[in-house]
Amino acid sequence: QLQLVESGGGLVQPGGSLRVSCAASRFSLKSHAIGWFRQAPGKEREGVSCISDTDSSTYYAHSVKGRFTISRDNAKNTVYLQMNSLKPEDTGVYYCAAAPEVQAMCVMVDSWYVYWGQGTQVTVSS
Repeated sequence: QLQLVESGGGLVQPGGSLRVSCAASRFSLKSHAIGWFRQAPGKEREGVSCISDTDSSTYYAHSVKGRFTISRDNAKNTVYLQMNSLKPEDTGVYYCAAAPEVQAMCVMVDSWYVYWGQGTQVTVSS
């Protein structure tokens, strides 16, 4: 079974930075579009960012644009989400997800993704 594992979450003060990682076992991430989603307590899961498989085009939710950066390291089979200027409203469980192979695009719609990690908690609080 294909597995995704998130790591790097934690507690950070407002204005701080955090980098979360999404690593894969048993398959190569480079042929899959990858999305990052988050879910805050009592709220629905929302798309944060995604990176396509073919040309690594990136997309961001309006709420994080200019503060978050998604990237790939194919040698490490890992996708990162660098989060800067964090705000309390960024708090939530962050999930990465992989789309079926070779889509040549990415979308921030959770139903489009087929493989999910277990999530990592990010808490922004003073």
